[in-house]
Amino acid sequence: MGNYFLIIGVIHLGYFVTVEPGVNVFIEDINPKGNKTILFIHGWPLNHNQFEYQFNFLPTLGYRCIGMDWRGYGNSDKPFSGYSFDRLADDVRMVIEALQLKNITLAGHSTGGAISIRYMARYKGYGVSKLVLIDAASPSSVPKEFTNKIIEDTNHDRPQMLQDQTGIFFFQYISEPKSDWFVLMGLQAANWATSAIMVTLRDENVYNDLGQIDVPTLIIHGIHDKVVPFTQAEETNKLIKNSKLVPFQYSGHCAFLEERDRFNQLLSSFA
Repeated sequence: MGNYFLIIGVIHLGYFVTVEPGVNVFIEDINPKGNKTILFIHGWPLNHNQFEYQFNFLPTLGYRCIGMDWRGYGNSDKPFSGYSFDRLADDVRMVIEALQLKNITLAGHSTGGAISIRYMARYKGYGVSKLVLIDAASPSSVPKEFTNKIIEDTNHDRPQMLQDQTGIFFFQYISEPKSDWFVLMGLQAANWATSAIMVTLRDENVYNDLGQIDVPTLIIHGIHDKVVPFTQAEETNKLIKNSKLVPFQYSGHCAFLEERDRFNQLLSSFA
């Protein structure tokens, strides 16, 4: 079912969870015997590997880190349909049930933040005791002019679209190899899944879900975010009771990379 690896004394396991007949999502489970569990939900157009600088650190503090690839992305199966917030939240539920997770921290980045919010509302936070939103796509829909252009560019020249988006994601300088790494993660997704998520971000939003969240919530957001403006994080903060907003002064849309050490410290002290 999976392969075990031992890296610096920390076991990690890669395997698949069936979320509906014929659709399996990939799970990377690092330090499965850890004391506390964090389930990471990646952003568009990436996969669980975007969190590698959390996965190489948090387990050394005793955390179990679980990364899942959405359907259509990374190593997961790539069906032609199933990219609504409801269905993606259902996939998260299937993973939490399959792994029998309890009292976990759910951490979602960008669109993964919106999926996490929908999960909390749709399933009344089942299995989750804390929530972390990282540059989350909340609370409103993404403007149509932005999403429609990405859909058009995806269908015309997806590698160039991914390169363009990588440039927008970061406030700080990133090396060409790191930019290439982001593009390669994006290319692991299916073309149709890449576009379908843009349709969801255009046509859906999580505004009405926010008032249903009742667990302690940490909102981390880069003040230079050009993808989800910081003002939206402030609005999300107002709409989730028992939430705390922490601005990241030197980050754009990727606080978990641009201010990695501060992010890891904040996450480890909260989770």
